[in-house]
Amino acid sequence: MTIKKSITILGFIIFLIGVWLVGFATPVGAETMKIRLHSLATKVERVFIGDVEGHTLGLTVRRGILEFENGENGTHISVISSDTIKGTGSVLSYSTITFADGSTIIAKSQSTLGGGTAVGAHTWSEGTGEIIKGTGRFEGIKGTQTTRMKYFPLEKGEDGPKAIGEITINYTLPSK
Repeated sequence: MTIKKSITILGFIIFLIGVWLVGFATPVGAETMKIRLHSLATKVERVFIGDVEGHTLGLTVRRGILEFENGENGTHISVISSDTIKGTGSVLSYSTITFADGSTIIAKSQSTLGGGTAVGAHTWSEGTGEIIKGTGRFEGIKGTQTTRMKYFPLEKGEDGPKAIGEITINYTLPSK
């Protein structure tokens, strides 16, 4: 009985290690894209909830310029829904990256806004997401992304802050 139990336990441990290693293996052909982002809020709508001071639900459209690590440039548009209290809270966004050749990558992300002290005044965000579609040379793309943003203080007349940030996309493309 003791030998059978030892063999069963050893087999189970080897199985768990194998599953763990496969879970962390990088797919063949996986690539990483690093992007520097410069962004402006072009539309901001907020609804005050009234349950606590500064609680808002918001819809923001951000547009901007992208600089890719490989020297390419592109643009982005993000449609963002937020639930914040005095500028701190959660965000759901859909972003489209457009390259100079017209190819696109579309991602869905969830982020956290932080450092807020007033409505619309946050200082940073961090989030993760998944690639949901690609067109052109990114047709069939699969992958994930991480985003880190820094927001500048609101200036007079601005509804939403300017931002700079970094996006990292880890992806694979189907073989041709």
